[in-house]
Amino acid sequence: MASPTVPATAGSKSYDEAYFSKWYKDPRTRVHAPDAVRRKVRLVVSVAEYFLRRKVRSVLDIGSGEGRWRAELRRLRPEIRYAGVDPSEYVVRRHGKRRNIHLGSFGQLHELSLGRGYDLVVCADVLQYVGDAPLTRGVRHIATVLRGVAFLEAYTTGDEMEGDLQDWHPRSGERYRRIFSDAGLVACGLHCYLGSELALNAVEMELA
Repeated sequence: MASPTVPATAGSKSYDEAYFSKWYKDPRTRVHAPDAVRRKVRLVVSVAEYFLRRKVRSVLDIGSGEGRWRAELRRLRPEIRYAGVDPSEYVVRRHGKRRNIHLGSFGQLHELSLGRGYDLVVCADVLQYVGDAPLTRGVRHIATVLRGVAFLEAYTTGDEMEGDLQDWHPRSGERYRRIFSDAGLVACGLHCYLGSELALNAVEMELA
């Protein structure tokens, strides 16, 4: 995958080393403990492999941060092909080459040379920080590069949220469902969505 040349945009936030230390590493302030991330990764890989009927081979991680999902994915599937995208210049400078993380934001996905045919597309704890126009644009692009299952973790106005609330975009579950559906993604539960082709082989009660 070619490195993007467009500058990433991340709103008013600074995704620097201090940000990742506070929200992802420090036990006093982090939003997810390592065990919770590990369980989530195992769940999502299981869902993808259930519908693909084989092991996951390729993953696109959007809003990858420093690559926490990458580490857990490699534990499960050491040969997996991983590509990450993140708007943090700090992350790309420090980890980009070694962990295959490229500079870019959710709304810029269509401008990046990401390739196609991903077995799994991950977007964890990101969508609530994305504006309406880039969200719609990014989800539509995900649908075009997806071959298997997308994990699109979305928190709504009906959820009680803690942690980083800066640049939060409040949306209802109905709003998210409409954006995903309009892009051709089909819900199968637990933040997981099938591309339109894979959904054709799903039975009715497998779909949310």
